Amino acid sequence: MDWGTFVQSLANGIVLGSIYAMVAVGLALAFGVMQMANFAHGEFFMLGAYVVYILYALGGMPFPAAVIMAFPIVALFGIATERLIFRPTRGNVLAGFMATAGVAFILQVLVGQAWGVGLMRSVPTPYMGSANIGGAFVSWQRLIIVPATVLMVGGLWLFLHRARAGKALRACAQDAEAAQLQGVSLNRMTALAMALSGGFAGVAGALMAPVAPVTPYMGHSYVITAFIVVIVGGMASIEGALLASFLLGFIHTFVTTYYDAVVASMAGVLFMALVLIVKPTGLLGNVKA
Repeated sequence: MDWGTFVQSLANGIVLGSIYAMVAVGLALAFGVMQMANFAHGEFFMLGAYVVYILYALGGMPFPAAVIMAFPIVALFGIATERLIFRPTRGNVLAGFMATAGVAFILQVLVGQAWGVGLMRSVPTPYMGSANIGGAFVSWQRLIIVPATVLMVGGLWLFLHRARAGKALRACAQDAEAAQLQGVSLNRMTALAMALSGGFAGVAGALMAPVAPVTPYMGHSYVITAFIVVIVGGMASIEGALLASFLLGFIHTFVTTYYDAVVASMAGVLFMALVLIVKPTGLLGNVKA
């Protein structure tokens, strides 16, 4: 691999790792608070892309405003999922997982009925051209994903460590029973966690709408990757999800450059298996007493 190809792959890996991070961080946050996995997380990603399609491509709203709107709109779906699915099945991991699998299929069907099944919706690229970074050419549309991820994750970190509600979320993730004894409402915290989780996935899908095929099934591959990232990083570890996102982004990018996308997917799963063999709790996961 020559230097130019290496730099190009490195830049592409950073962009891919950023989108993985935005999707996986929300999944890790929700799991940390509820101790339950949301299989419909990929459909939240898909809904964010359709928000941009409706508001920007069809409605003429400025692209940044459409992306911002994806957060509260998809967050509402997260809250509804928590209230209708996770709250009644609390403590039953399998029931919650299977129920959200049903939610995923329902959302796919509803979107397919509304906008067509198998039809890719076109979202015009708002930012044309590409940036030359050390010899690597990255389209502006993909490049903006990196600062957006930094802004989103940085804002989440400040919220979790400085805001009262954020500290309550962290307390619930560490020990829900002890948090409740201190007056923290577990129902409010799980709803907040799912709102943030849905909002993050929605913004990720919104940013990818102009560069990825917008279809009812576009979230499937992303949710699988997000689960791999969360498992590798350590269940409920946001820092671990960030680390694993970029490691997996680099693995996928460099292996695809050398071989192909199928081998890259296999390499990602192999990486997960090796990490779990060496450290069963994930890269930054801890065993709870």
